[in-house]
Amino acid sequence: MTYKKYFSIDEAREKAKHFCAYQERCHSEVKQKLFSFGLNEDETNAVIVELIEENFLNEERFAQQFASGKFKIKNWGRNKIKYELQKKQISPKNIIKAMAIIDEDDYETQLNKEFDVYYSKIKSGNALQKKFKTQQYLVQKGYELGLIINLFKAKGLK
Repeated sequence: MTYKKYFSIDEAREKAKHFCAYQERCHSEVKQKLFSFGLNEDETNAVIVELIEENFLNEERFAQQFASGKFKIKNWGRNKIKYELQKKQISPKNIIKAMAIIDEDDYETQLNKEFDVYYSKIKSGNALQKKFKTQQYLVQKGYELGLIINLFKAKGLK
């Protein structure tokens, strides 16, 4: 049988600082972690305020790094990044700021690359099936349907 270890508010504060220093975190992740340490709502909020004041926790910085990382490393589109930020309870203002750091030219280049790689991998099916599978894949990656349709037109694949 395992027992859950509870921490004092001072121990939890230090653990939360380490948790935030290791990697950028959003408020909801830190709140969840503090609750797992056995802190109540008031104690959790007090620690979060301290973390913000000491700049261990910054929602805008988190959102921008999250968007940048998911775009550059995972090749996600804007829709998927926005959705994931919303799931993490990031404010709409910070989501807009995070989306603004994605360069439009880089975005289109990445979409083209994702299209070319996936479309060339599909070996079976007719042209319509290949188009449908590729479109589904790109939408699932978070790219906007309008951009995908324009890309098909630009490549002469109607």
